Amino acid sequence: MSNNEDKQELLHTELVKYGVNYQKAAKAAQILADKKADELLTEEEITLTKEVCEAWLKQRQRLSLIERELG
Repeated sequence: MSNNEDKQELLHTELVKYGVNYQKAAKAAQILADKKADELLTEEEITLTKEVCEAWLKQRQRLSLIERELG
């Protein structure tokens, strides 16, 4: 497995772990792992990546809050 594939797999796992749709997570992980400059991304790729990252962050923050309340 290449370094890029490892990063992609790790990103995909992390996104899915926090409730992001499997297919969207796979596409976003590929985009993020490729590390293309924003100027080289399509509007669709930018929108998808932002959407996925926002969903990941929201869920991660929610779970962190729950853990603090319980712990």
